[in-house]
Amino acid sequence: MVHFEVTGGVDPLLTAHMQKGDKVLAEANAMVAMQDGLSLKGRSRGGLFKSLARKILNDETFFQLFIEADEADGDVLLAPKIPGDIMILDIGERQYMLSDGAFLASTDTVSLEVKSQGIGRALLGDSGGFFVMSTSGAGQVAVSGFGSIQELEVKPGHKLLVDNGHLVAWDASLDYELTINSSRSGLLGKLVNSQLTGEGILLKFKGEGKVYVCSRNKGGFIDWIFGERPTDKAAKNE
Repeated sequence: MVHFEVTGGVDPLLTAHMQKGDKVLAEANAMVAMQDGLSLKGRSRGGLFKSLARKILNDETFFQLFIEADEADGDVLLAPKIPGDIMILDIGERQYMLSDGAFLASTDTVSLEVKSQGIGRALLGDSGGFFVMSTSGAGQVAVSGFGSIQELEVKPGHKLLVDNGHLVAWDASLDYELTINSSRSGLLGKLVNSQLTGEGILLKFKGEGKVYVCSRNKGGFIDWIFGERPTDKAAKNE
């Protein structure tokens, strides 16, 4: 039976301890090192149409990485593409929705499927467009976030507001909707204030379940990097 373990400090690694016959699914290019009793295989999981759906609708990798302990027990080290924390989610009683780029690895008993969401969430939510990834089955999924990850609890009668750029994963049983956190009345006033304060569209969760957020906003960080280029700074000062 596969056992996931997170090791390391600021930028941790995910270790999958595998027994002979075990299989692990991972995002492409996630493998760092492995013992020689294991093998790597690239496959389109779930068949052609499900793989195409993940690639076209959700911009996930068409071919995913299968690590199999086909000769002996062994360990494999995996790492996400961007620096940040790793969280292991238990799948079974709870199922989760995953933001773009959050998936790192899972046991082969967990399925990842494309699920559609409303047009308002898709156009403004930045949590996966018209389609997001959802889990099914039972096992474990390892997700990654930009920076550190923290678990938040949503309780009945209490709503939780999350900036969409910091969202990693959320309990599939939770209901959520878009909102703009501003005291200004009217949609135009809220949008203007959102731009002035630098706060974007928020997701309002309600119900009972867990939400996982990360400390860094990938989109904001990319904007900051490009904004620091000499050519961009010169354009701002003109």
